[in-house]
Amino acid sequence: MASSFACRACKRALQQHASSFAQTTTRRSTAAPPSSSFSSLHRSSSLASRASRAAQQKWDAPPHMPAEDAPTSPAALENDDPLRAQQDRRTAPGNAYASASAGGPSHAAMSRAIAQGLHRRAGGSTETYVAYGGTELLFRECARHADYRVDKDADGEAPKTAKGEDLGVGEGWWYEGLGLTPTFNTWAQITFLHMYALTTRIRMFPEEHAPAWHQHLLDHFFYEAENRMVVHHNMQARGIRNRYLQDLFIQWRGVMAAYDEGLVKGDAMLAAALWRNLWKAEEINASGLATVVSYLRREIQRLETVSDEDFTSGEVAFGGPQREEALVAEESPLVSKPFTSAELEHKEETKN
Repeated sequence: MASSFACRACKRALQQHASSFAQTTTRRSTAAPPSSSFSSLHRSSSLASRASRAAQQKWDAPPHMPAEDAPTSPAALENDDPLRAQQDRRTAPGNAYASASAGGPSHAAMSRAIAQGLHRRAGGSTETYVAYGGTELLFRECARHADYRVDKDADGEAPKTAKGEDLGVGEGWWYEGLGLTPTFNTWAQITFLHMYALTTRIRMFPEEHAPAWHQHLLDHFFYEAENRMVVHHNMQARGIRNRYLQDLFIQWRGVMAAYDEGLVKGDAMLAAALWRNLWKAEEINASGLATVVSYLRREIQRLETVSDEDFTSGEVAFGGPQREEALVAEESPLVSKPFTSAELEHKEETKN
């Protein structure tokens, strides 16, 4: 996959806002800097203002000033009058501003010039905003498959499971087809499964860009998890919510380790990890477990083909696991294949 996704995304975002920035730069130069990333812009504005006052005093000098005192070379002009030198550079041939004044591609050239300047000054802060917006859309797609509601009685109490969890009402294949219980923990585990698939794709990013995307994706999960604790489960005490959030973070780390091991060691290991997390190691239908194993592998493979631009823009949609049911229902040709004598001998040697 291409490794310059973040730079292209940042440049595109900056170019879209280039014209509005050009209109507001003068106003912002007199206000307090919004962040340290743009402090150099304000320092440049302050230096230009002082240079302008110095230049005004020089050009207002008496007319008897000797001609040799006036700057005659670019180097002398740079040292003597920074503002005038800056104006001359902007009107030099080949400059974007000069092309604009000469009737050239004004808007595009100025947009590129401003975007490049901002990118140099802003550094990694621009990618942070791009990653935040992109991962928000990606997380919504993860959580969409696990959504549920909690119907409360007149006293505001929700029905409970045998283990004391708030019992909700869920729709879709995960609840109706697979038979999972619509609880907060089930919502978290289904969402974790889809977040893990996205994580395998984010690992393909360059090393300097991946951490921001990992962190923002996880942050969006915790924002939504805490919101559900308050809205659906009436968990008003912040201390209790924090303990649940800490436990969820530990679960997420365990999910990543278990699913990574399953991807490497085979379907049996991956099925065991899914069984522990989604079904809480309870009695299940093996065909449903096999369907989820096939679904996770297919989605991870499909995400490899998604372009960097589409992924960072949040244009990702997961398919339905029910598409795997027909594949799982097919009988493997190895089931009816008889063992060879060599295989039987190897089996006996293994026993001994």
